[in-house]
Amino acid sequence: MTTMPLEAPAIDYSALKQRQHAVWSSGDYAVLGTTLQIMGENLCEAIDLRAGSRVLDVAAGNGNATLAAARRFAHVTSTDYVGALLERGRERAAAERLQISFREADAEALPFTDASFDVALSTVGVMFTPHQERAAAELRRVVRPGGRIGLACWTPEGFIGQALKTVSRHLPPPPAGLKPSVRWGTETGLRELFPGCDMRIQRRDFMFRYESARHWVDVFRAWYGPVHRAFAALAGDQQEQLESELLELLARFNRAGPQSLVVPGAYLEAVIERDA
Repeated sequence: MTTMPLEAPAIDYSALKQRQHAVWSSGDYAVLGTTLQIMGENLCEAIDLRAGSRVLDVAAGNGNATLAAARRFAHVTSTDYVGALLERGRERAAAERLQISFREADAEALPFTDASFDVALSTVGVMFTPHQERAAAELRRVVRPGGRIGLACWTPEGFIGQALKTVSRHLPPPPAGLKPSVRWGTETGLRELFPGCDMRIQRRDFMFRYESARHWVDVFRAWYGPVHRAFAALAGDQQEQLESELLELLARFNRAGPQSLVVPGAYLEAVIERDA
């Protein structure tokens, strides 16, 4: 008698997206998102952004790449599926008197026609979409042939990749077959997601600069959706355990000694040429 192999159940991407939307709507990512501004500036330089380019920022959050592109006189459309984060981007754009279009949009179903943009950007945003192949296909679709896609994505072995792994150990396991978000932070993952495309990849570090390890935990616990929701879902003793593990991780990565916190957060910066 032979035993047939069991097939993994189909992933309910719709339900996953709803849960993720709740995660990123919690806290207020913009509070710490603004500290990552240099990642958007570096990405625009890496992609050699030209004034007058039509630029789409996907999963833009509070608009780091959006503002960086607009400062270089590009025509920018900033998108995210969390309206409150787009509102933070609007506030920043108004303060700098930058002309930017903002639109709520799902990275896996962008509401734009084919080849609408010269450039698509995403800084640690699109990497968190549950259906990765669909999001990558949408990026390729909306960029004109010969255009470019610029990405900044946390690596699995870097600090944020390890912090997310630490948090995930305290939560229910993801559905079988769901690929980790940090796949976008590997060359292998990017080549799987964008087959046949020429790409330039560079490893960079973003430096997290906080008063102390506890200061970092307090800020991320209050404002960063994945950490905020994880703590909220745990009982008191479990919260203490997660906090202890994060403090230990921070101590391991800290370059500044006990009087401050300087932690390098490794990410991949990729410039992908849209095939003709």
